[in-house]
Amino acid sequence: MKKYDVFLFDADNTLFDYDAAEKNALTVMLARYGLPYNEELHEKYREINAAVWAAFGRGEMTKIQLQHIRFQRLFAYMGTEDDASAFNDGYLEELGKGSQLIDGAYEICKTITERGKTLYIVTNAILKTQQNRIKHSAISPFISDSFISEVVGYEKPHIKFFEHVLAHIPPTKKENILVIGDNLHADIQGGINAGLDTCWCNFRKETNKTGIIPTYEIISLGEIAGFV
Repeated sequence: MKKYDVFLFDADNTLFDYDAAEKNALTVMLARYGLPYNEELHEKYREINAAVWAAFGRGEMTKIQLQHIRFQRLFAYMGTEDDASAFNDGYLEELGKGSQLIDGAYEICKTITERGKTLYIVTNAILKTQQNRIKHSAISPFISDSFISEVVGYEKPHIKFFEHVLAHIPPTKKENILVIGDNLHADIQGGINAGLDTCWCNFRKETNKTGIIPTYEIISLGEIAGFV
């Protein structure tokens, strides 16, 4: 199995259990507003959130707008007129506390650093929230640096995002770098665009119908040890 020196990890649902953090943040905020939480409502929020992020990806709204609109739409669905912007601010604060990890994340990050290799975070997530989650996480000591799209100025899968990353890490041959993520469009296509090997974290054992072909596909983070 091929070995790599540098590992570029996506954050959410790759190393961090975003679903758990999201559920906790939504539950806390709904309770704060005296609103009920249930799984059906959470699923509706996920549907709305996915739609606004897709619209953002198409250039139809800004990241600031999508944060307001997602809760505006959720409140409309619930039949309440609470302040969507204020709710979003509190939600992001709570989300920033959610540093739960995917099974095996701590162990693989520790293994990478113990073997003298380096790992970086490459993410499109909201800046302040992601900074807090990374800072307070158990894997923070193993992370050499984090590259967040709001700072970089480009979103994955744009090649300029990865060019920025490569320009800000110690010089490394591309063949010695591995991009790891759960999103075929952002992570895997982004790595392909940059001429890097890629590893798709298919933890849910989904069928890839996109035509985007990763170099590797794994169903657990422990499998990455073979690349270190």
